[in-house]
Amino acid sequence: MIPSPTPMKGVVHGRTIELEHEPGFPDGQRVTVTVEPVESLSPTENTPMQTDAQERWSQALAEVANLEPGEGLRRSFGAWAEDAEELDAYLETNRRRRKLGRPGINL
Repeated sequence: MIPSPTPMKGVVHGRTIELEHEPGFPDGQRVTVTVEPVESLSPTENTPMQTDAQERWSQALAEVANLEPGEGLRRSFGAWAEDAEELDAYLETNRRRRKLGRPGINL
């Protein structure tokens, strides 16, 4: 008995489609696939997750909207923001280690 076509939803990853649930066919079974995009939600149909993400994005944007010049860069440096001398020493140590055992360039 041939199973009837069953619409299934999934997510495209390059040439692979990850289905939401098992299709019920044995591994290696050849199938025919018809691909149609799922209609996206209209702006009035936001899910709670979308609304929450939009809210968090708006809050984050409001926090950084009026930063003084250079403050955004200072914040992005993370743990090294207050330890410039330690960062310089760390980077210099790495530069020296990279040169160990490296043959010179003959021009």
